[in-house]
Amino acid sequence: MVGIAGDGASVASPLPQWGHDAWRIYQYYLDKATPHTAYRWIGTLIIAAIYCLRVYYVQGFYIVSYGLGIYLLNLLIGFLSPLVDPELEVSDGPLLPTKGSDEFKPFIRRLPEFKFWYSMTKAFCIAFVMTFFSVFDVPVFWPILLCYWIVLFFLTMRRQIAHMIKYKYIPLNLGKQKYSGKKASASGSGSRGD
Repeated sequence: MVGIAGDGASVASPLPQWGHDAWRIYQYYLDKATPHTAYRWIGTLIIAAIYCLRVYYVQGFYIVSYGLGIYLLNLLIGFLSPLVDPELEVSDGPLLPTKGSDEFKPFIRRLPEFKFWYSMTKAFCIAFVMTFFSVFDVPVFWPILLCYWIVLFFLTMRRQIAHMIKYKYIPLNLGKQKYSGKKASASGSGSRGD
């Protein structure tokens, strides 16, 4: 009798197993998509366009769009900010160089590109799903929300750009710099004097 009761307790229910398998498949494809930056961003732009078309077609859910815009602005600030803010904390780790004589230290983002993309894509997907529930369709005068968001965007970006100028960093990765070496002088351009 003990063996029969023990067998029933050791069998896992299929629902958590299916959830675990689905999560593993999802994680597998997410890992496969990681090195394909351009394709990931194209996919996110397509999802954003579908969301915009949905909001335009339904003529509602402006408060959801406003919340999405605020969240995306927050993600953008995290993406453009350094990991260690020189204004707030003194660290033993890599800091941004403040003088020309300082040692070069690479720009490390507070929010890495992959997490920025992943959070942005999830936000658009969640907002898209929210447009199918009428409880989120709060009647608002959308031009006021749009104007307020634009003002908030410009004030926030002005502060971020002032921070970038003050601490002399550019949060864009322009690739590896290529040096052409020393330019040949006019006197030594002909032949070598052996």
